[in-house]
Amino acid sequence: MLAIRLWSHPSLSAGQPESVAVYDHNGRLLRLVLADDQRYRLWLPLQEMPQTLRDAVLLHEDAWFYRHPGVNPASLLRAAWTTYAGGGARVGGSTITMQLARLRWRLQTRTPGGKLVQIARALQLEASYSKDDILEAYLNLAPYGGNIEGVGAASLIYFDKPASALTLPETLTLAVLPQAPTRRGRLRRDAERGDSYAGAGLAAARARLYARWQQEHATDAAQDASMALPITLRTPRGLPFAAPHFVEQVLGERFLHAQAGPRIDTTLDLRLQRLLESRVRSHIQRARARGVHNAVAMLVDTRDMGVRALVGSADYFDDSLHGQVNGTTGKRSPGSTLKPFIYALALDQGVLHPATVLRDVPSAFGPYTPENFDGRFLGPVTAADALVRSRNIPAVTVAAQLQQPGFYQFLRDAGIARMASEGHYGLALVLGGGEVTMEELARLYAMLGNDGLLKPLRLRKEDAQAGGTALLSAEAAYIVRDMLRRGPRPDAHATSGLREQPIAWKTGTSWGFRDAWSVGVVGPYVLAVWLGNFDGAPNPALVGVDMAAPLFFSIVDGLRAARVDFAEPPRRWPLNLKRVEVCRASGDLPNAWCPQRGWTWFIPGKSPIRTSTVHRAIAVDSVTGQAACGPFDPARMRMQVFEFWPSDLMQAFAQAGIPRRAPPVNADCADVADVGVGDAPRIQSPLRATRYLLRLSRPRESAIELRATLDADVSRAFWFAGNSYIATTTRGGSAQWIPEREGRFKLSVVDDHGRVDARNVEIAVER
Repeated sequence: MLAIRLWSHPSLSAGQPESVAVYDHNGRLLRLVLADDQRYRLWLPLQEMPQTLRDAVLLHEDAWFYRHPGVNPASLLRAAWTTYAGGGARVGGSTITMQLARLRWRLQTRTPGGKLVQIARALQLEASYSKDDILEAYLNLAPYGGNIEGVGAASLIYFDKPASALTLPETLTLAVLPQAPTRRGRLRRDAERGDSYAGAGLAAARARLYARWQQEHATDAAQDASMALPITLRTPRGLPFAAPHFVEQVLGERFLHAQAGPRIDTTLDLRLQRLLESRVRSHIQRARARGVHNAVAMLVDTRDMGVRALVGSADYFDDSLHGQVNGTTGKRSPGSTLKPFIYALALDQGVLHPATVLRDVPSAFGPYTPENFDGRFLGPVTAADALVRSRNIPAVTVAAQLQQPGFYQFLRDAGIARMASEGHYGLALVLGGGEVTMEELARLYAMLGNDGLLKPLRLRKEDAQAGGTALLSAEAAYIVRDMLRRGPRPDAHATSGLREQPIAWKTGTSWGFRDAWSVGVVGPYVLAVWLGNFDGAPNPALVGVDMAAPLFFSIVDGLRAARVDFAEPPRRWPLNLKRVEVCRASGDLPNAWCPQRGWTWFIPGKSPIRTSTVHRAIAVDSVTGQAACGPFDPARMRMQVFEFWPSDLMQAFAQAGIPRRAPPVNADCADVADVGVGDAPRIQSPLRATRYLLRLSRPRESAIELRATLDADVSRAFWFAGNSYIATTTRGGSAQWIPEREGRFKLSVVDDHGRVDARNVEIAVER
């Protein structure tokens, strides 16, 4: 017997498939998944089971368990006499070891032959395993009604708590259930209250066991009172099915972890999950009138990168909108939601600062000629306003100036998967020409909240918290958050009297009105919402600021009402930032004539710095009002300050209905303006990186337009192909050029102050 016991044996739990219990961040059950054999089973070590449960089971099932060798002859003889000779009801004489043998080897024990096999197997178990091993296995394999096996699953299903937290009435209930699980496990439902109650058989069996328990253990009046209450149980149908998309994603990733056990503790917060689901459901009910039926939302805590809530579709059970698809993992056009990272890169590369004035004017970037969403152009606009107002032309202009990394490489470094080649997107990537998932977008915005550090999302508590990869400086992340916080809520009139939490948020609308986004950093959280159709069907109502932003702020208001802590997490400080005074008109350091000044953030050693040239003082003839030539004569001249805007901005002002007065220019004056003060010409046509085709059969139809943006102090500009003069243009004017041959030409434009711009052009000939 000693040799058999010392011989290596597999654990009694080996080969027993287990259920998987998924819990939220606070230990609340999200879902209990069936084991591979379609049973609910959670294996618990004996030491995790309460002593009262072990005592109650032994008292009810096998009081001599620790004193017999696996078989109790007296019990067997009594059962045999009652069943076969006494003519009474069938009575069992099995010990706990014998019952385990029947459960483990699926034995048929209703015949004498089957009973003998059961006895032999029980002796085998006693010879191979300790009493505690056998009791543990029995309590984990005992039937508890239907497809529920073991104390672990039964306590979780019936009482919504672990076995270690069972009360005495609950313990006694589980102790008597395995004797007749099918009959005693039948529950009746109270239609008025919605609770399920055990039948009279289970209550009577528990009462008999309690009477025996009182003979062995001391009890009190409180326990007597609790035993008088009806037995309320939860049925398997009442098990929670919370956060279905999130749980399925966690279960899918479980197979990637070799050491994954039957319990999964996640980062999700069930309270916040239900809040997001409620807000999404309410919003979609209103949006259906406009043909919008689906929405996705995600909430991430940037402090540990845990996903606190995830709504993968508006209705998981609605097949008409493909509700079981997890929308957070699908690739979608991000619209303008990626623009903040273009400006962040530009801040780090010294291209701009928040007050840098950008041109929102008709522009061409090679063959690419983007437009704004509203079809209008605002003229000069600061970088901060361009971002908040989501102007397309400035964003593309800034992206075209990025060096290393460029915007495409930045997205690759940030882990945006399945991207095509850089040439496939070109500058259209800036305006949502690529595709991202909501998870990828949430990670990017979490990087803004984590001072430029990119970290992976976490779904499980045991997932390691990575230190992160620095893709942006803390200074750039701070400035971009500050810029995004300037955007007013779409319902600002309704909340103007409230003290709002600063929210760094952005909207996005994809081309063709297929995706409406709103993403932002709210204190320590990142919230992302999307509305659209999983099949990509367009809808003019799918505009980010009109459709997604109201849902975004509805969720924010719900979180605030639920008293979620929005306190700013600790940031990296101090930052290498300064506040610098600038001229509002140009965004540059103010010169002596700048009338309106403001302050902006400045990164020393990175941000561009130069003196403003928009406001200039020139000598004006007091009689004619024209620019005066020669030395200043106070008797006939006066100094007057004018705004010197380039020709493209002057045209944009005129189109916007706010024309600017052109400064007086005297072409006969050679020294009215200093060549070092004004801006050099900027060639607009011919386009950069474009190959032009000259048809010899129709040369005039192949003429190339010559057009340049000129400073306000310029009257004329002169065009050259190499060293050969080809045309003269005026402010706002253009000329036509017909090349005489094919090949590469260096086109130059020189204004009447000697300032130059040049561009290489390739000409091909079709004969």
